Amino acid sequence: MYDLDTRKRALALVAQGFSKNSVSKQTGISRAAIRSWQTRTDPHGRGCAADCPRCSDMPSDPEAPAAYAYLLGLYLGDGCISSSKRGVYFLRIACADSWPGLIDSCAEAMQLVRPGNKVFRVQRQGCQNVTCYSKHWPCLFPQHGPGKKHERTISLEPWQQQIVRAQPWDFIRGLIHSDGCRVTNWTTRLIGGQRKRYEYPRYFFTNLSADILGLFTDTLDLVGVQWRQANKRNISVARRASVALMDAHVGPKY
Repeated sequence: MYDLDTRKRALALVAQGFSKNSVSKQTGISRAAIRSWQTRTDPHGRGCAADCPRCSDMPSDPEAPAAYAYLLGLYLGDGCISSSKRGVYFLRIACADSWPGLIDSCAEAMQLVRPGNKVFRVQRQGCQNVTCYSKHWPCLFPQHGPGKKHERTISLEPWQQQIVRAQPWDFIRGLIHSDGCRVTNWTTRLIGGQRKRYEYPRYFFTNLSADILGLFTDTLDLVGVQWRQANKRNISVARRASVALMDAHVGPKY
């Protein structure tokens, strides 16, 4: 447990203009802890985050790592974290009405990650915003920050990397369910002197952030899925064996 003087010294470095990442490297204190101290310096004061695995003096991983990996993928694709005037944050994942099963999966994962908080759905034109209020979303998703995701650096903390390595398919499924799709492509081939139509399944993942594309492809490499970059913002998986792997672990939206 860090004493009050240690907390004040870390916050003093932040006040001098050092980034939380820089202070973390200098002191060995996690960014999540420093962030929590910015709203609660006194370790014995009210607002102790006993229910948040990342805010304690000995941070731990979320209790539902598979649900967390899936929710992380959804957040990086179609999610955002906003703050209210009371200092409470809400995580919102936009899910198209076309995929009711995806909406249910998103709500279930969100509830498993924050079992003590209510998850609700807000209907919007053509989609539902699966939403949950909590003070601790920035602790659980330190990628939160000002501006659009593709306009800032997106990288995983070491503890998140460990979860993704242990639950790679859940992370991939979350990314595909947010910014990906499974489609049937077609082309023509000359067979026996006649041009015939040939159809084949294919997965696409589309994102404006080069960092998020990199997280996706790194995880594909981890599970042995072959991919190629179709263009600056699109990743394609079309090899038969790799599509079969994706079908077995991800499948189309539903």
